[in-house]
Amino acid sequence: MKKILLPTDFSDNAWNAIFTAVKLYTEVTCKFYILHAYEPSALNMLGRKGQTRLGTIYDSLAQYSTQELDKVLGYLNKNHSNPKHSFETVSKSETLEEAVRELVSEKDIDLVVMGTQGATGAKEIFIGSNTVKVLKRVRNCPVLVVPSGYNFQNLKTLIFPTDFTRTFEKFELLPLTELAALWKANIQILHVAVEFLLNDTQKANLKILENRLSTLDYSFQNVEFDGNISDSVEKYLSENDADLMAMIRYHHTFWEKVIGEPVVKKIAFHSKVPVLMLPEK
Repeated sequence: MKKILLPTDFSDNAWNAIFTAVKLYTEVTCKFYILHAYEPSALNMLGRKGQTRLGTIYDSLAQYSTQELDKVLGYLNKNHSNPKHSFETVSKSETLEEAVRELVSEKDIDLVVMGTQGATGAKEIFIGSNTVKVLKRVRNCPVLVVPSGYNFQNLKTLIFPTDFTRTFEKFELLPLTELAALWKANIQILHVAVEFLLNDTQKANLKILENRLSTLDYSFQNVEFDGNISDSVEKYLSENDADLMAMIRYHHTFWEKVIGEPVVKKIAFHSKVPVLMLPEK
């Protein structure tokens, strides 16, 4: 059974991430954990009188969290009748990233699915305060980031950008290869470069990648470097109707060392398709 964590702030984008997850894994036996985290940390910085006053606010936050989670659970149980899927709600009074990190460990979570835009509607605020923090704190579990308004229908093409400067462990690629096998999708491996001559290390890593993907449908695509990496990948995505992109979040990639471009962050939060952030070794 696959265990999938679905953080929610009850926004439309959070609902969209939930719908994407249940459709993506329609044919897989799954236990979905729907998490709402609320942070009462301000209470700890107040005096006793202030804590008493805000205790009421804390209680109302806890009550609101439980009530809204019950509504989500009720809706899914009523409208999502897949016998392979079951749902459980979790309410936690701590930061989202801490709650996610704890649950990933406690429940042995296989995948986290969350949106890029929260209830505020301010993409930058939500990214700064939630999604990026989760990506920074949760490195041993894949995270699928679903863009606002994305309507998942099918998974025919998976995009995997790489510069072949590192090896790819089986467990790192497993979330990608599982989805590709499940949907019989084509994996397009993008090499974004000014020139496409590979050194010995890159050639060796390419061979390892070929071995890892040997049972799947895959192809290699050279993509001309066009100003910056994220724009080059985005241009390819828009011209080739990709359905999902996968990336490994390793630090200080070749390109970031050379041109200082925070490739992962830029691509993940400007993509028009879901981005699967693979775990790190």
